[in-house]
Amino acid sequence: MTEPQMTDREIFDLDRPEPGLLYYYAFLSLFAGPFFFIPLIPLYFRYRTMRYRFDDEGVSMRWGVLFHREINLTYARIQDIHLVSNIVERWLGLARIKIQTASGSSKAEMTVEGLGEFQALRDFLYARMRGNRQDLAKTVTAKATGGGNAAPAVDSAVASELAVTLNQVAAELRALRMALAEQQKPTVESDHA
Repeated sequence: MTEPQMTDREIFDLDRPEPGLLYYYAFLSLFAGPFFFIPLIPLYFRYRTMRYRFDDEGVSMRWGVLFHREINLTYARIQDIHLVSNIVERWLGLARIKIQTASGSSKAEMTVEGLGEFQALRDFLYARMRGNRQDLAKTVTAKATGGGNAAPAVDSAVASELAVTLNQVAAELRALRMALAEQQKPTVESDHA
């Protein structure tokens, strides 16, 4: 049976994690034994301050009380998406979506956690990631072939400005080459004399 697909509007409205994430954090803190409250306090504040924003440009995540963190990713930067869940997360109906970019790190740039609609969100992110790459490829192809609707007025203005700049650079290089040739002429003549 397939999951019901969420609309873009429903995904754009997601901004808080599910209450099940707080239960998951409480379970994790139990591993500290009698000192369970030490990890529970920062995890509680992480849960209370965690906010997501999904829009047409990308995804952002922020959290923190004393040390505020915010991560913004555009869909074009996304390289890979992993869906991860352990047995407790599956029991609570949760999963983590690990989003990787082309940064030098092998770990995820952003981990979206605590959302029950993880499969629909993963599919949404994949579609946006692929859509941006296809749009970029179409734009590059259109500009390379000279076709398409890639704002020809702007492209011709940029091209003429670039041509003027290149002509100026070429004139400067010619003048520099001639000046160097003039400097070396007396040296060559004195060597033969």
